[in-house]
Amino acid sequence: MFVILKINKGDIMTTYVLMTKLTPEVSSKVRERKEIGSSWLDQVKEKCPNVKFIAHYALLGTYDFMDIYEAPDAETAAKVAMISMANGAAQAESWTAIPYNRFVELTGEI
Repeated sequence: MFVILKINKGDIMTTYVLMTKLTPEVSSKVRERKEIGSSWLDQVKEKCPNVKFIAHYALLGTYDFMDIYEAPDAETAAKVAMISMANGAAQAESWTAIPYNRFVELTGEI
């Protein structure tokens, strides 16, 4: 018996990590952080409706925030980073995250 699985391009999601460093001006608006963050999230949801957030962390270090999310492609992930830059991020880096077990499988293909 064979099973034919139809997979649409948008069905396969890649995990991304967004590392964000705010500008000093935005960073100093601590009391407005909730409103600024909500506005950013609303924009991401509007412009990138296929993005699924897994986690959001505030950091005390080189970066101010780390978001872990799934997106259908690199262009969508880039849009999330660009929305961050348009909303007060001095730096926004999107990293592709490969599950560890898959990484180990890939090493076997080398």
